[in-house]
Amino acid sequence: MRLLLVAAAVLAALIAGPTPSSDAAPAPGPGPSADALAAYPLEPFATYQPQTTCTKRPKPGTVALGTWLVATYGGGGGAVNRACSKTSTSEHQDGRAIDWTLSAADPADRARAQSFLDAAFAPDASGEPAALARRMGLMYVIWADRMYAAWNGFAPEPYLSSSCRSRKKCSVTLRHRDHVHLSLSRPGARGQTSFYLALAAG
Repeated sequence: MRLLLVAAAVLAALIAGPTPSSDAAPAPGPGPSADALAAYPLEPFATYQPQTTCTKRPKPGTVALGTWLVATYGGGGGAVNRACSKTSTSEHQDGRAIDWTLSAADPADRARAQSFLDAAFAPDASGEPAALARRMGLMYVIWADRMYAAWNGFAPEPYLSSSCRSRKKCSVTLRHRDHVHLSLSRPGARGQTSFYLALAAG
């Protein structure tokens, strides 16, 4: 019950914020202040937590973060669940993944994605690296042929889907050039990390 109340409060706070127009410059949106976040301990970098269960609905933190991204930066999409498979593993199958719709071919969308990545991976006032990403419970991000993994300090690394033989013979979707994929840790997906708690607290 507490998680449902937190999720409802988070979504109300997010939806109340302004949504930039499609050609607006990226700008910080409605989110918890630095002081509000500082009231909660900073989480460590998330470890890799693969999908082991299946769910029909995305989890509260996943929904909240997907909503916040679109309300703050623009674009589309959000939390995305997929039917469970016995032959593949994906956080989309257990309610922990977001597909934020942006195009790497569009300069404005590239700027939106970069603005978020810069904010997520920036140090906080105490010098702690990737503070916002850690507070969100980000496990990894894939965008435009790059992967940013928490267990590697979110350093960008070349990415090629195992379903692709080469970038030239790979679709824009598998290359994550038409969306930003974000996978959350289990606490982040449940809305239990400090970003969601601070946002819900107002």
